[in-house]
Amino acid sequence: MILPIFQVDAFSEHQFKGNPAAVMPLQSWLADDVLQQIAAENNLSETAFYVEEDDGIHLRWFTPATEVDLCGHATLATAWVLVNEYQFEHDEIIFKTRSGLLKVRHLNGLFELDFPVHHAKECEVKAPLLTAFGETPLEILAADDYLLLFKDETTIKELKPNFALLAQLPLRGVIATAQGDKVDFVSRWFGPNVGVEEDPVTGSAHTVLTPYWAHKLDKTLLTATQVSKRSGDLICELKGERVLISGRASLYLKGEVRLAL
Repeated sequence: MILPIFQVDAFSEHQFKGNPAAVMPLQSWLADDVLQQIAAENNLSETAFYVEEDDGIHLRWFTPATEVDLCGHATLATAWVLVNEYQFEHDEIIFKTRSGLLKVRHLNGLFELDFPVHHAKECEVKAPLLTAFGETPLEILAADDYLLLFKDETTIKELKPNFALLAQLPLRGVIATAQGDKVDFVSRWFGPNVGVEEDPVTGSAHTVLTPYWAHKLDKTLLTATQVSKRSGDLICELKGERVLISGRASLYLKGEVRLAL
């Protein structure tokens, strides 16, 4: 069996920046264990698989270790592939996912993801959160991930997490954030529990970060940078219980996967 594969750097218009995702169009779904093995073999933070069916485009995301409910950068990468490689004709793409219907609008190379809001709330403070970064957070909240506030952008850039400690936590991952020097806020995301020690640019984390910073800064349109080694830029807008996350993407690779099934 021969399958097409694309690798797209999402949330950057330049190669080697942003967050790389593999995108694999399928004619029909393969067994879940095969999808998981492909994602592990790709060894990227996310591999997106999609199937165009009569009722729409069904999209799933896998890390090297597990299937996840939501992934922003791999959704953007999938939209890029549909528009640029398969000449998708409409300005809006609607994906059917484990997180419900997800809309992506595109115009002049900018892709806008329409995702549900996730609100960070007070939580039980687990001991690793206080010691895993060598720096005590100013605030600790939780949604699907823990959200840790630190004092400034420099602190975020210099964090050296203890991944063994973070792996003891019960949630998907940990977001570290602070107000930015040149943008509204910066962040990093760590997820050893799902096989990704640090994700370069995490769209789904911004469904938590956007309402948090919108409330803190009293504004609904925000600029953001995920200050990982690769880094990536996002524009985020809070619209009620939805978050609009916009960014660009660049193709790195296209080829074939040959499965001996």
